[in-house]
Amino acid sequence: MSFSPSNAVRAARDETPASAHSMSEIASAIKVGEPGSFAALGTAFLTRLPAAPVPDPYFIALSNEMAETLGFDPDVVTGAEKNEFAAYFAGNPTRDWPAGSLPYAAVYSGHQFGVWAGQLGDGRALTLGEVEHDGARLEVQLKGAGRTPYSRMGDGRAVLRSSIREFLCSEAMHHLGIPTTRALAVIGSDLPVRRETIETAAIVTRVSPSFVRFGHFEHFYSNDRIDELRALADHVIDRSYPHCREADDPYLALLDEAVRTTADLMARWQGVGFCHGVMNTDNMSILGLTIDYGPFGFMDAFNAHHICNHSDTQGRYSYSRQPQVGYWNLFCLAQALVPLFGANLPEEGRAERVVEAAQKVLERYKDRFGPALVATMRAKLGLETEREGDDKLANGLFEIMHANRTDFTLTFRNLSKLAKADSSQDAPVRDLFLDRAAFDAWAAQYRERLAHEPRDDAARAAAMNRVNPKYVLRNHLAEQAIRRASEKDFSEVARLLDVLRRPYDEQPENEAYAGLPPDWASGLEVSCSS
Repeated sequence: MSFSPSNAVRAARDETPASAHSMSEIASAIKVGEPGSFAALGTAFLTRLPAAPVPDPYFIALSNEMAETLGFDPDVVTGAEKNEFAAYFAGNPTRDWPAGSLPYAAVYSGHQFGVWAGQLGDGRALTLGEVEHDGARLEVQLKGAGRTPYSRMGDGRAVLRSSIREFLCSEAMHHLGIPTTRALAVIGSDLPVRRETIETAAIVTRVSPSFVRFGHFEHFYSNDRIDELRALADHVIDRSYPHCREADDPYLALLDEAVRTTADLMARWQGVGFCHGVMNTDNMSILGLTIDYGPFGFMDAFNAHHICNHSDTQGRYSYSRQPQVGYWNLFCLAQALVPLFGANLPEEGRAERVVEAAQKVLERYKDRFGPALVATMRAKLGLETEREGDDKLANGLFEIMHANRTDFTLTFRNLSKLAKADSSQDAPVRDLFLDRAAFDAWAAQYRERLAHEPRDDAARAAAMNRVNPKYVLRNHLAEQAIRRASEKDFSEVARLLDVLRRPYDEQPENEAYAGLPPDWASGLEVSCSS
């Protein structure tokens, strides 16, 4: 699925507007409070305030592709206005924010690690506004721009390592075809920020058709503010799901969309071995996007119970639990939306009928996720047809991968080299398993299944390589880029971004980025501060 907003946010126009070729044009293109925008919902939903300036901001990285999507000329950051670009996207505009155009932080609430946390909000993020270009309306947000009224005890800052990780992974996920927020740029500053140690500050510019989370709905429900709850739901429907208006109950239809997109997202995460690490309800997008990259990780050695977040001591957000947590979070969303359901029902018996209807919609998650995951795995195994037992075949592979701790990405990528009727080419995948006999037994079942496939080996391999990436953002690759960036060498960030833009291509010149992780990578840990 490519990154694009719904047709609901496409504006009719005779021609695509010209690109912004200067910082003044870029700043003018980012508008706050336009009709239909989140900011237009009013002060109950957000607080306007300027970003907190950082000293001597400098440019670290840019996604040229994202700049062009927004209608921004990427050459701005290489020309005379490079410093002004860095200042603006650090939250240090060279001119005062125009009257009525201050950025804003949104308020929301949520469940964190399964516990109701009460009011939360954008504690270190400020939305500059939204850009309308080429028929799309996209919100532009600075993460790490300083304290807001929702920062609680935090400093409102992000650090270099977390900003680079989010920048790279946002763009990597997009090119893997997984729904996600995007990233435009990373700006750095030598401002010291304390985490486990003293680090330096950085600000990542995030882009999304919407940053509305499940927690937004929970906030207004928990405070019994039904008018605001309804206004929020109407905003999401009008912007992203206008077809819900045609349903008997538009708000129940909105829940159904969240169920559908979340189920599909979970299947896609599982299919690439991606672990989010902190699936709190305030980190769940109402549009089914991957949002809030913190202690995430792509698995190296496969472990079904892998925990990527060092702070997750109970393993709530382990790889194997992600699909169930997705369902649990949807239950919280449904509860928050209950006051809006059944507006046209008679009062007598309404409560019972509303709960029953919501439960039926939630049950569709299981009906959607299971087949979506099977379809994902069937494609990864190169199976063009559907046969009974395909799910067992995939599970059998996962079982021996788990027992042998084989590399997730390399196993599926190298599986494409296996031939239907000849085991002599099995070595690239077979040698990843310590228990060769276990692999051979599974490979015999796989070949028996391939005998029923119409495609030849070459066609099947090509199809598998279109869905099994060769390049993912492994932790050690991100760490290498971060270490060099900490020494003011940002070339590895740019090179890694270029590699991750083509995850399914062979890229022989970048073969080193596809190898097994080095021994030192096993000692890397990421936490909620990452």
